[in-house]
Amino acid sequence: MIIAVIGNSSCSPEEAKLAETAGELLAQQGVTVICGGLGGVMEAACRGAKSKGGLTVGILPGQDSSAANPWVDIPVVTGIGEARNVTVVKSAQVVIAIGGSYGTLSEIAYALKSNIPVIGLNTWSLSRDGREDDSIIRVQSATEAVDKAISLAKRRKSHEIASLRSQ
Repeated sequence: MIIAVIGNSSCSPEEAKLAETAGELLAQQGVTVICGGLGGVMEAACRGAKSKGGLTVGILPGQDSSAANPWVDIPVVTGIGEARNVTVVKSAQVVIAIGGSYGTLSEIAYALKSNIPVIGLNTWSLSRDGREDDSIIRVQSATEAVDKAISLAKRRKSHEIASLRSQ
């Protein structure tokens, strides 16, 4: 199971703590954490995952693997800048968004467009035609985010297996 943790490369201490806790909890469940591989929320999530023996993947925007934060196990060098955001979310069964700026918003949009569930912790809210759009599943804690993400990832996997069997 691969779950993305996305958020700003410079974040508040509260967001960093949420991301680190999410990373820890994901690793304890045997989930691989994928992210953009840089600082802030990404670094905190990787640090948390590594503290519990988890596997981390960083999809880097540049051409230098040494740009990855120190807790990335597998740096993927792309050289495609922010276009790498698509790869981050498309590689995951579920996305957990923590805080974030416009890059995070683009990742949320790519995920939702691809029918990949997005769990939101202190992140963007969406509206359409003046009405709240509840596409981002709102949660209040890292524990709730991870529990919901794992549940949704398992449901997606079951659906994919059933779909393959019916072909």
